[in-house]
Amino acid sequence: MPKKVYSKKLKESVFKRLAPPNAEKVPALAEELNIPKNTLYGWRSKVLKQSSKTSKKASNWSSQDKFQAVLETASLPELETSKYCREKGIHLEELKSWIKQCQSANNTTFEDTKKIKKNLKTEQNKNKELQKELRHKEKALAETAALLVLRKKANAIWADPEED
Repeated sequence: MPKKVYSKKLKESVFKRLAPPNAEKVPALAEELNIPKNTLYGWRSKVLKQSSKTSKKASNWSSQDKFQAVLETASLPELETSKYCREKGIHLEELKSWIKQCQSANNTTFEDTKKIKKNLKTEQNKNKELQKELRHKEKALAETAALLVLRKKANAIWADPEED
């Protein structure tokens, strides 16, 4: 049976439909276009290889990459932004989340580092004092335990037989 040849235009339209992030299911697409599932699975694997080379999962994006995406899409209209997201393999909602993160990045207030260092030093000194006190009490407890053991032994050796 001769191999069926598909037009380049048809392949490109199918590639777009198989590409992430909104990839369509192969069985439904096969039924709609009357193309064998195995052919579509082969095409899909090519699309996935291409998209994995050109894009990376949004969860693996560095902070700088996310910021760059926000900058690149800042002046784009929504249609162009959607196209950009498809090309990069990210969802529009993720990009909007990154935009919000960038907008609120400087809203956090930082405590004075001198104050933090002073508090840390105070806590370290308290810790040192408590450690010293704990060692002292452990030594006193060990000494008391030793004295009790010695008293028992002394009583066992020199105790009056009449006391029993």
